[in-house]
Amino acid sequence: MSQPIINDPGLDDAPVDGVLALANPWRLHHGDSLPSARVAYRLAGREGAPVVAAVGGISGHRFVAAPKGVGWWSAAVGPGLAVDTTRYRVLGIDYIGGRGDSTTPGAGERFPPISAYDQAEALAAVVRHLGLAPLHAALGASYGGMVAMALAERHPDLVGRIVVISAPDRSQALATAWRSVQRQIVREALARGDGAAGLKLARALAMTTYRSAAELALRFGGPPQRDGGRFRFAVEEYLFARGDAYVQAYRPESFIVLSESIDLFQIEPARIRTPAVLVAVTEDQLVPLADMRTLAARLGGPHRLIEMKSIHGHDAFLTEGAALKPLIEKALTESIT
Repeated sequence: MSQPIINDPGLDDAPVDGVLALANPWRLHHGDSLPSARVAYRLAGREGAPVVAAVGGISGHRFVAAPKGVGWWSAAVGPGLAVDTTRYRVLGIDYIGGRGDSTTPGAGERFPPISAYDQAEALAAVVRHLGLAPLHAALGASYGGMVAMALAERHPDLVGRIVVISAPDRSQALATAWRSVQRQIVREALARGDGAAGLKLARALAMTTYRSAAELALRFGGPPQRDGGRFRFAVEEYLFARGDAYVQAYRPESFIVLSESIDLFQIEPARIRTPAVLVAVTEDQLVPLADMRTLAARLGGPHRLIEMKSIHGHDAFLTEGAALKPLIEKALTESIT
């Protein structure tokens, strides 16, 4: 779904938006190819400032630092925030197969398997196209953390450091199990001709994995309300409202492609020699603390692991802007040993 062109407040230079045609056909990590592939990008900030590439979850897109309600990471990226756009230029892309103006599946269209490595190659193509090399940093959260690691492994000359929030070197079996059920819900709904209904349910289920049990108990622990012949629970109202909102912005086919991409990802941490800061959330169900500690122990270059607590679990990178601010500021400025 195409995004409107938004100008960012607090920046002296107009953002640079573009769509880059990739090699035709675009050879993919898992052996397939994608004809007439393209990647959409946005570079926002003052010309000449250090560039930080910011990539997020599968719902992320190139509008990173735009105003709240449009920019997907407005809690952390903007003037005076964790990634201060008065000090850094911020590069974002629309994921291949995802939301926005990059190549993405149409309704009912078969689309080849996409890897985080493919996203990293597209990002590298944009960096070279814009003459930005090397990036000051690649900052990735969730799926974006996988992309940042893939970029560092494949193109260490293009990035000075990586900051990885809540992303493992491979998915744990339980997380893959959750996502497998979500994808099957969407596939069966598509087969019935109602992909939107399946996406709503899949997103509602996904929300139970993004947030912590403690948060759901705190917010939705009240008694159910009788509605005619059934009871309604406060938590279900919340989950299905999130599902309804997601359907307005996302394609069922894109959800399947990028959800699968998470579970296909595997990287050998020892091959990553770029300096790295890892941020783990102790309440994260999808990327347990133990997995982040294992990743840190196996990295091939200088690194630092930061552990933070958040009742918001995996979604902390979206909600904990104030808590992340000193962590990200330090990760972007201090040497990593």
